[in-house]
Amino acid sequence: MALNTEKYIKITSKDLPLQCPLEEYDDYDGHPRVYLEIIGKETPCPYCGTIYVLTDFDE
Repeated sequence: MALNTEKYIKITSKDLPLQCPLEEYDDYDGHPRVYLEIIGKETPCPYCGTIYVLTDFDE
């Protein structure tokens, strides 16, 4: 486990559906769990501002 101190987290399509916070971080209970819709290759969390970047995005 790790603490989420980064504001950019790289994810792949294997991580979908995307929820924030991610369970693998120690602060996963830092705010209510929200499921985020990926539009394009980046999506921000409305609670904590973390930006998730989809690295295997196909245009």
